Amino acid sequence: MSRTVIGIDVGGTTTKIVGFRKHEYGKPELISPQFVRATDPLTSIYGAFGKFTAENGLELEDIDRILMTGAGCSVIKKSIYNCECIPVPEFSSSGIGGLYLSGLSEAIVVSMGTGTALNHAKKTGNKFDIKYLGGTGVGGGTLVGLSRKLTGVDTVEHIERLCAEGNLDNVDLRIKDISQNHTYHGINENLTAANFGKVSDMASPADLALGIANMVAETIAMLSIFAARSYQIKDIVLIGNLTTLAPVRNVFESLADNFGVRFIIPENAQFGTVIGAALNEK
Repeated sequence: MSRTVIGIDVGGTTTKIVGFRKHEYGKPELISPQFVRATDPLTSIYGAFGKFTAENGLELEDIDRILMTGAGCSVIKKSIYNCECIPVPEFSSSGIGGLYLSGLSEAIVVSMGTGTALNHAKKTGNKFDIKYLGGTGVGGGTLVGLSRKLTGVDTVEHIERLCAEGNLDNVDLRIKDISQNHTYHGINENLTAANFGKVSDMASPADLALGIANMVAETIAMLSIFAARSYQIKDIVLIGNLTTLAPVRNVFESLADNFGVRFIIPENAQFGTVIGAALNEK
């Protein structure tokens, strides 16, 4: 006989849901994660729960409990359809989810949502040790907000499409722009010296969109690198919605070798926190 544990992550604009079938023997079986968009957290929670159970053939009696995290989970004051709801910390959920998805036993786990949170995550046996390191207000909200004001585009899909046509040479000041012989203390000449430090009057909306995405990703990347150095580790696991954007992923790929770290974006990275919530027994 198996029982199902459900995790729900209630964010500002989306609610994510995942399940694990826990068998008597063997590892829990992951049920494919889903998300729904809604302006009201209560509506999105019940909408996500209904959609998830229907599409996966789950009956209420199959569900052992619901583990909830995220800023909007406080709207649930009682059980959902008589299923016990247990709040779990968002930061520990992110750390657990990052380690689970990457298969690592220790890493800096970076949750890139509306803002960005960094955790040092370590697993010893079946015990998780998650330490919240801090974060930054630079994240997906920054990308969308600045894009709306500077380019008039405010959907992630359209921003990504716009970035594909952008040229950073019209926006960012790079090392090669300030070093006449293209060498500067051994630093890669293509690294950014100042985001938007060379923005041109002729910069197109595509150039500006790419500049914003680049600034957001570089800010997060450098904070992550500093955190990894403080723990003398090289593995940095990235989770959250920003991991799905090509211009953001490209920045992490380009910086990894320059700073001697491994940026890891595992499969289902955008669902890292909700997966961690479902696995969070505390």
